[in-house]
Parts: sequence; structure tokens; C-alpha cells
Amino acid sequence: MRIILATKNDGKVKEMAEILSEYDIEVISQKDADIDVDVEETGSSFEENAEIKARAVAMLCDEPVLADDSGLCIDALGGKPGILSARYGGEKLPYSEKIKGILTELEGVQDRTARFECAMVLVYPNGKKISSAGAVSGKILYEPKGTGGFGYDSIFYCDELQKSFGEATDEEKNSVSHRGRALKELCGQLIKIKE
Repeated sequence: MRIILATKNDGKVKEMAEILSEYDIEVISQKDADIDVDVEETGSSFEENAEIKARAVAMLCDEPVLADDSGLCIDALGGKPGILSARYGGEKLPYSEKIKGILTELEGVQDRTARFECAMVLVYPNGKKISSAGAVSGKILYEPKGTGGFGYDSIFYCDELQKSFGEATDEEKNSVSHRGRALKELCGQLIKIKE
């Protein structure tokens, strides 16, 4: 099976392609499929935003389209940045600056519990959709650790791995990440559909 990923984020494409390869699913980015569309994420949840992205790209091709929406939810900030994770502090602001902003907001805060959440939506050419969700718990570090991953990975300490996502190998991160869990759940649904 081949699917188009509705994202322009190279880090997501790499991560999702690695995870999906074990399910015999070929992944092509929307860029490689020559689909250039900017989608405004107007949903009020991760799943709504994922579906908006998937349907926008699906209108421009005749293949299944997979989109995700995910973000970092920090308890002390009332769940922020949440669905605004990619735009937190400003659309064009680099993640190094977004991270500085979050660490500043959390100065003096003891409760640093947080989680990454992800929703996946796969839309078929006939309009049918399947969806899934995943989450991973942890806490926000006092300073970035590690250079791996992307986005907020360097400040997210994963309880299960006992290290930041920035310090984890791709394999370690994929085994417990919100995106990995959502993809595995989605693939489980795909296998049931094929049976």
C-alpha cells in the first residue's frame, strides 16, 4: 500500500516512513507527490486538524492520504501549547526560540508534567476515513538535552525511556512516541480491514 503524507515537515516524514515501513506501507511526502497546498488548521482538536489536512491533500490526488496533528501539552500551562505547538510564539519563530519561551514561562514552576499527544487521520479517495490517537507522558526539563529528534524533543523527558527525546535514538523514540503509538493503532485498523 502507498500513502501520501499531508505534511511539509521533513522530520515527521522521516519518522513516519520509518515506522510504517515495518507494515509494508510505502510513504511519499506531499512535496514528492508535487502537491503544494497550505492548509489552515482551524480545528479545535488534534483530530479535527489532522482531518482538515488529510482532506485538503486528498482533494488533489487519487491516493490514500495520511495526516497527523500533534503537540506538546504542559499541565502547568493549562495544556498549552497543545494544538498551537507548531505556531506557539509565532509561526516563523524557530523551535530554539519557542523552547526558550516555554522554559521562561515555566521558571519557578515545580509541576513540569507534560505529554505529547497525536491524532492520525487516513482519508481514502472515496472519502472514507479511519483515525487513531496516541500519547506519551513525561516532564519538561529545565534546559534542552540532546540534539536528536525535532521540535520540542530536547526539553521533553520521557518517563518510559528515562531520557529526553533529544537524547533518544530514532528507534527508542519511535517505540514509545505519541506518533508511533497512533501509527501502530492505525495500522492495526488497516490490518483488520484487509482481513
